[in-house]
Amino acid sequence: MATDDRTLPTYDELPAFKDFTGCAWEVWGKDDQLGTVNLLTDEVVKEAAKEITTPASFFQNGEIRIADPTNVDPDLIKFGIHNWAQRGICGRGVLLDMVKFYCDANGGQLPYDPMTTHAVPTSDLVACAKKEGITFRRGDILLLRVGFIQKFYSITQEERDSIADKPETFAGIEQSEDMKRFLWDNHFAAVASDQPALERWPPPKNPGHLHQTILGLWGMPIGEFFDLEALSKQCSETGRYTFFFSSWPLNVLGGVASPPNAAAYF
Repeated sequence: MATDDRTLPTYDELPAFKDFTGCAWEVWGKDDQLGTVNLLTDEVVKEAAKEITTPASFFQNGEIRIADPTNVDPDLIKFGIHNWAQRGICGRGVLLDMVKFYCDANGGQLPYDPMTTHAVPTSDLVACAKKEGITFRRGDILLLRVGFIQKFYSITQEERDSIADKPETFAGIEQSEDMKRFLWDNHFAAVASDQPALERWPPPKNPGHLHQTILGLWGMPIGEFFDLEALSKQCSETGRYTFFFSSWPLNVLGGVASPPNAAAYF
């Protein structure tokens, strides 16, 4: 079901569900199974395809299917990831290279450790987009380079192995009403990061996780552990931070997660 900008409520206009603000369950109808992927209309994808002007492309992962898809109760798999797999998550990708943004402002040094708890505020995302010359469009797929993959590549194997024995602490986007408002009001179709967790980890008790809102109330795909290093290099060298993006999750009926099988095209 296509919906134009005039019919999309703002974040502040969305009703609450119990203790959670910003519930978008009725935006695309009560039987909807796509969430914000509905924003990727034929017109939006066609416009995004104009981003492809050179042969350059950057890829991640593969695809599998499960056996006997006819012997499944439809009600049990109603909201599975196969809905996104069969539709595809394709549109204009936008990279906010927070690593470059922070390093440019701090003498080449990242002012935080991506492997420790650190919140990236909404205001910095907005400032980075402005510096990159980005004007967001409805249906954009937002990619955030925060620094985990870069650091993981730079440390020794012994240091990598030791991560498993330590408490899970990671940098990520802040948990706040401003962040939820930023993600919803810009009408992103999906959001992904190079961190193990999109949001800072562990989250504070108040306001708590963003995942319940982004996934549960909006149906917005979340990507994590994206390797954005080659992509960031291409963007920096060309001065282009927008591109055509495609992701085809695994076609697992009723699945709750998948490798992204993602690619960016310039």
